[in-house]
Amino acid sequence: MGNNLSGIFPPITTPFDAEGRLLADRLTENLDRWSETKLAGYTILGSNGECPYLSDPEMLEVVRAARSRIPPDKTMIVGTGRESTRLCIEFIKKVADLGADYALVGTPSYFKSRMSDEALFRHFERVADHSPIPVLIYNVPQFTGVNTSSSLILRLSSHENIAGMKDSSANLQFQSEIRRSAPPRFRILVGSAPTLLASFIYGACGGIVAVACALPGWTVELHESFEAGDWKRSSLLQARLSPPAIAVTTTYGVPGLKAALTMMGYYGGYPRMPLQPLDEKQREELAAVFRVAGAL
Repeated sequence: MGNNLSGIFPPITTPFDAEGRLLADRLTENLDRWSETKLAGYTILGSNGECPYLSDPEMLEVVRAARSRIPPDKTMIVGTGRESTRLCIEFIKKVADLGADYALVGTPSYFKSRMSDEALFRHFERVADHSPIPVLIYNVPQFTGVNTSSSLILRLSSHENIAGMKDSSANLQFQSEIRRSAPPRFRILVGSAPTLLASFIYGACGGIVAVACALPGWTVELHESFEAGDWKRSSLLQARLSPPAIAVTTTYGVPGLKAALTMMGYYGGYPRMPLQPLDEKQREELAAVFRVAGAL
């Protein structure tokens, strides 16, 4: 079992063909290429994996295929969030049986007006009580519309089966408060590449950032440079990474990330409808961003 949470864990994409069919063989091809880098592990079925567009059988097929290519010493984090606490627990047990090392659990959000701190506390507490693998809380307010409070996270951080959180809010003050007050064993993984270096400074132990799918080498080097105390190199890498990172998230989203993977020699493929692939003009604009950064 991979239990390391220090380093870079790209939230890998799910390959589809033009008709939206899942291509598990392309997923394993990408994993074989990524394995040539120093990535600490992988995040499966995250937002960039288009998890809301997958059926449960498809999700399990993805996890099964990924585990077949991810070495035991590499950490496999699997997105397991569900709107219902009961369904979340049931799905975690299924992916744990397939070899998941950590369950990444997002905040329920359909009835967001009822998702008080108390409701979320009871959700995560129940999930952690019944999960056979450690739980990571996933805070991604730009998608869910639910922003976890620092008081909620600190309350949950004492649970022995909650190992940490992925925070994609880019709120450095929030991350700093959590790191300052949570137990040392509670780890913070940052989900925003433009604030990656700053988050390391504030105490994050690693990153789950989309740009690492397309530029794993640079992202890993940024983390290694920071750990080695090479501030000049890590600052330079952050400056180079930020424009491509913004392009494959804020600007173009998952379709942009898949186009970037194709540009970098991986299998990007198509997003699943209703997401639309980039048009020719957008692909040229994306390529220009990567070219200016020195990636092409």
